[in-house]
This record gives sequence, C-alpha cells and structure tokens, in this order.
Amino acid sequence: MKLLAIILILSCGSNVGFAAERDTAITENELVRRTQELYDAIVPGDQVPWKKYFADDSIFSDEKGRTMDKAKLIADITPMPAGYSGAIKLDHVQSRIYDDVAILSYDANETEAIFGQNLSARYHVTDTWLRRAGNWQIIASQAHRYYEDPSVGKTDPMKFPDFIGSYELAPGQTRKVFADGDSLFVERNGKNDQLFPETSELFFRKGIEGRILFRYDKNGKIDALIDRRNNEDVIWRKGR
Repeated sequence: MKLLAIILILSCGSNVGFAAERDTAITENELVRRTQELYDAIVPGDQVPWKKYFADDSIFSDEKGRTMDKAKLIADITPMPAGYSGAIKLDHVQSRIYDDVAILSYDANETEAIFGQNLSARYHVTDTWLRRAGNWQIIASQAHRYYEDPSVGKTDPMKFPDFIGSYELAPGQTRKVFADGDSLFVERNGKNDQLFPETSELFFRKGIEGRILFRYDKNGKIDALIDRRNNEDVIWRKGR
C-alpha cells in the first residue's frame, strides 16, 4: 500500500508540474525575446522561428499592404541577396497581457546596408499572441511604416517665376504660390507652407505625405499645380 501511495503521489506531482509548465503565463520580456528572435532570422532567411511562433491560422499584414496566411508568410522569409545586410531592433515596447491573449505593440527600427550604402526605416507593429494548449503563438500581426520626408534637394530660383501665381481647384477654392528669396511657398486660407525641393520641379511639405509638382503644357508654360498623394493626382489649374 505504501508503494502504491508513493507511485500515486509521484504521478500526481508529475502531472501538476507538467500542467504548470504548460499553462505558464507569458511575460513582456519573453514576448520581446521571441519577437527579436523572429527579426534576427530575417537576414539569413531562417524560417524556423517563424514556423514556431506563428499559428497555423494566423493573419499577417505587412507595411506594403499585403495580407498573408502562414504558408505565404513563411515562403516570404528568404536570405537577403549577396551585398545586403541589416538588422531590426525593437523600441518603445508596450504590452497588454491577459489569461490567454497577449498584445505586443512596438517600433521596429531597421538598418540596412546595400553594397556599403546605409539605409534606415521605422515601422510600427502590433502582434496578438494567443495561448492554446499552453502554447503561445502569434495569431495576428499588423505593421505600418512611418512616413519620412525625402532628402532636400537643390532648388532653382530661376524657375520660380514660372511657378508663381494663383491655382484653382474649384470656384472659391484657390492656392497661391509665391517666393521669398530662395524659398518657395504655397498659401491657402491664410496658411503658408514652405515647398522644399526634392528636385528643381518636384517639391514636398515637411511632415505631409505626398508631392507637389508643376505641369508644363505643350507650349512650355506651367498650366497646373499637381498635388500627388498615394500616386493619385489632385489638379489645381493655374489662373491666366
């Protein structure tokens, strides 16, 4: 009887230990560690962590607007080409952890070198982890890229007289382009925005996504200001 009791005690203790291990709650540090493991696997194209930490029925939406299931996501993890290198590091991490659901929200700061030329980009990612049978996996992930202004190019003040003038979108909806020294501005409803050159005829406003360009007609005269956003154009026609 004593031997049977010992066996029962050991058996129960083993099951309790297994259940405790299986049901262990996850921490923010562990989520960060696993997420960093995923990003460290991108350069060599190591699919193992991605297979491990993404659920079979997961949804992945990336900064390019693609939405993929696990199979397509794994197929997208391939080694970077020769001459390319890089790294992604997590920053500004926030988490919300509940019984069987954990949300990790963070910035992903990417540095990349392409044949010695250094590039950088910033993303924001939100991952939703789900615990099933004691196993924590990502069930949904969504990323977007932070907008960054382009580099300021060289301006050509000699072209400013072509750009200066009033532009109309519709009756009562006008913009005025004017110069102040070597700088170009656009004014609407009393608000002035400086136009920074990307090239001598292509401009941007700091912190505002999109481009401003000036269109020439067949006679070589500016006939419109084009407000280009997400590859779609809003055309403001130049007054005569």
